[in-house]
Amino acid sequence: MSPSQSNGMQNLRKEHLYKVLVIGELGVGKTSIIRRYVHQTYSSNYRATIGVDFALKVLNWDSETVRLQLWDIAGQERFGNMTRVYYREAMGALIVFDVTRPSTFEAIVKWKEDLDSKLMLSDGQSIATVLLANKCDQGKDLSSSGIKMDQFCKDHGFVGWFETSAKDNLNISEAANFLVKHIMATENNILKSVVPDTISPQLDAQKQAGCSGCFK
Repeated sequence: MSPSQSNGMQNLRKEHLYKVLVIGELGVGKTSIIRRYVHQTYSSNYRATIGVDFALKVLNWDSETVRLQLWDIAGQERFGNMTRVYYREAMGALIVFDVTRPSTFEAIVKWKEDLDSKLMLSDGQSIATVLLANKCDQGKDLSSSGIKMDQFCKDHGFVGWFETSAKDNLNISEAANFLVKHIMATENNILKSVVPDTISPQLDAQKQAGCSGCFK
């Protein structure tokens, strides 16, 4: 292949841009998760996010490029008028709770209901949403709490869940990749419904290794 042909192939590389929301109560570790994922750094001294912050992560996904625009939305923004603006055009979401603070888990349903009431895809479905049980490095065993996470996620419309630790870099990339697979599958299904038989569904998102709770 000549250099010009090679350059032509690179120029034809398909690119995706996905807006992903990172939401949950104040202090659950949303900013820490994003910093760990994007910059591979961790600090215990992050200040509380005011309003919304942004980060960009670029992934080489098979023969395609995926750009994730991560929206770090302040915990105190729930039910505020601005969340409708923040949520607009998002294709996926991570809802985060702190395994050491039961009140942050209790708030998950309200965050999910608020998200679903303000945002839906063009086919009328909810956006792909993954639940993150963060700060699992602190030794809290979810099973001892009696919470059946798989059933909880099915009941409330989550595509899966992960135990995560921004401090120990546990399951951060795995959770993000799992979400991206669902976003891409959803996008393909929407496009296929618009242009039948021209786009094949991609990616069995249920086979992602490391998923704490994956289901159909």
